[in-house]
Amino acid sequence: MLTKRIIPCLDVNMGRVVKGINFVNLKDVGDPVKIAEFYNEEGADEIVFLDITATSDGRSTMIDVVKRTAEKIFIPLTVGGGIRTLEDFRDILAAGADKISINSSAVKEPTLVKRAAERFGSQCVVVAIDGRKRKDNTGWNVVIAGGRIDTGLDAIEWAKKVEKLGAGEILLTSMDADGTKNGYDLELTSAITSGVNIPVIASGGCGTIDHFYEVFDKTNCDAALAASLFHYRELTIKDVKEYLKEKGVSVRI
Repeated sequence: MLTKRIIPCLDVNMGRVVKGINFVNLKDVGDPVKIAEFYNEEGADEIVFLDITATSDGRSTMIDVVKRTAEKIFIPLTVGGGIRTLEDFRDILAAGADKISINSSAVKEPTLVKRAAERFGSQCVVVAIDGRKRKDNTGWNVVIAGGRIDTGLDAIEWAKKVEKLGAGEILLTSMDADGTKNGYDLELTSAITSGVNIPVIASGGCGTIDHFYEVFDKTNCDAALAASLFHYRELTIKDVKEYLKEKGVSVRI
């Protein structure tokens, strides 16, 4: 049985780790390099580093922060935000990232997924999908630019398409659940994991230790991502993993 992964997410804005609700009202929670190093020592399986305003500001991800972070950790590092070209992929991988997450640029130019997978390998290509439930409750649309633009794309169809294009993993965030601490969006996560055969990371809404168990028990996701719970020390990664192990979930202790 493959072990389930616990992944802290560092949302970075102007070189600092921040956290908000539904991607707004951002609060500073510290230096990304120090926080990443701390999570590495605490037993995180991976770290996701998202430059959350790079796309909306029309600028590139901060290579220097990626480089300094990669030097301090010994677990996979996924980096996203403002990545638009194969050169961006190359530069960030060269700075020490293991995987690259693309969201808005994949929607605007789907061939980027295919070209990146062909050049760097599918294992390097993560497509981040931010989904929001449609007002008529018929499914979920893909939203981009930090939730500000509704693309009209159906999230399940988009997930299937990026898998065909060569994405190695999906980072799925529920915009309805993000920052609410009411639990992962089990309905959306189940719908996406049922539709694809590549690993899916569940993100958005984790508020208690039970929510980690719930998302692994009720959906086929491969990993659970959280931010503020870990940043504000409400839970430690060790707490979460020991709890999951007791509940019969396979995790790396």
